[in-house]
Amino acid sequence: MPHHGSCHCGRIAFEVEGEFDAAMECNCSHCSRKGYLLWFVPREQLRVSTPEADMASYRFNRHVIDHRFCPQCGCAPFGLGIGPDGKPMAAINVRCLEGVELDSLKRVPFDGRKI
Repeated sequence: MPHHGSCHCGRIAFEVEGEFDAAMECNCSHCSRKGYLLWFVPREQLRVSTPEADMASYRFNRHVIDHRFCPQCGCAPFGLGIGPDGKPMAAINVRCLEGVELDSLKRVPFDGRKI
């Protein structure tokens, strides 16, 4: 099933394929401040319609995830990186997907502070 998402102003728009009923809630300094709820998918399941030049990126700590955000509104809808299996992955901020009922979503805690 395709899910449509965007940043707050709509400058970054994307579609991601797949199903989820849970999202990772990381307690690292970055994710907890931003309120991320993350769904990890293989990179090929993410189709971004916004040119690279229209996005900004941020890396911190071990620099393994390229957090993409909108330079206009500041919203960060996804990140790109390499999964534990060595394959390209995308970390989708489910808060930026249309029609997601956050109350019904299982939140899986992840202790990112220990990394």
